Amino acid sequence: MAEITASLVKELREKTGAGMMDCKKALGEVQGDIEKAVDWLRTKGLSAAAKKAGRVAAEGLVGVAASGSKGAMVEVNAETDFVGRNDQFQKFVGTVTKIALDQGGDMAKVAAAAYPGTGRDVQGELTHLIATVGENMSLRRAAALSVSDGVVVAYTHNAVAPDLGKIGVLVALESTGDKAQLGALAKQLAMHVAATNPQSLTVADLDQAAIERERGVLAEKAGLAGKTADIVAKMVEGGLRKFHQEVVLLEQAFVMDGKTKVSKVVEDAAKQVGAPVRLVGFLRFALGEGIERKSEDFAAEVAAQLMK
Repeated sequence: MAEITASLVKELREKTGAGMMDCKKALGEVQGDIEKAVDWLRTKGLSAAAKKAGRVAAEGLVGVAASGSKGAMVEVNAETDFVGRNDQFQKFVGTVTKIALDQGGDMAKVAAAAYPGTGRDVQGELTHLIATVGENMSLRRAAALSVSDGVVVAYTHNAVAPDLGKIGVLVALESTGDKAQLGALAKQLAMHVAATNPQSLTVADLDQAAIERERGVLAEKAGLAGKTADIVAKMVEGGLRKFHQEVVLLEQAFVMDGKTKVSKVVEDAAKQVGAPVRLVGFLRFALGEGIERKSEDFAAEVAAQLMK
């Protein structure tokens, strides 16, 4: 039997787009003959995944998982909303989210981790799922939060199944106080984050480019109104404070009452929890954000299919 080398597996992956473990198995089945291995993968439907790789995948699901003081979140994309309701796809996203929790949200480690019960890694299982379901898919991103003492709570908005939805949020609170009370507060804060989509936790964390862009807009608006330089400066600073209240989590008005600042809500929670509380961080994934969706003329698409 021919030796199945890493370079041979790599060559087959490049030819077919199939997963590493599938390529290794194919080469083993045909004694290292690469062309026969291509055919073997084709008969299993696995090489078909490569043909789908160029198609836009902006639908899918966001998965969340939390356990005590740590939590993780992933986004797995597909081409259509229909796949998001597919049981196989939902099981895959749920499983990968749990793997991300174990791997601390490290994307490379998640993709290379063993997928339970298959003999494949996560990326290989995704390739297998692409061939099975018939749509392009991608493991787009993963992230995690943790605290030394406290809670990390997960929340999904527009959930299609437990811990799977269109918007996922993680909130991390640090405190030595009552964990049940802390968890309840974190859940409310996670719902707030889902609704308001803050850009940062604190003013200091806010992207400097975003601040300068807002400053420029405010200055131009004030200048167009014919204000003097000193009035323009005051109007800009006032406008920036309002901007902070809109996009910085700790500066926002808490959605539960519409008036109390989030920082004050966290500070006041010490009375119920029994110890000081600190909002350490948050993560928010919205399905497909930042992906350019291809707009096609349906009639032209049908005509193109008829021409094949």
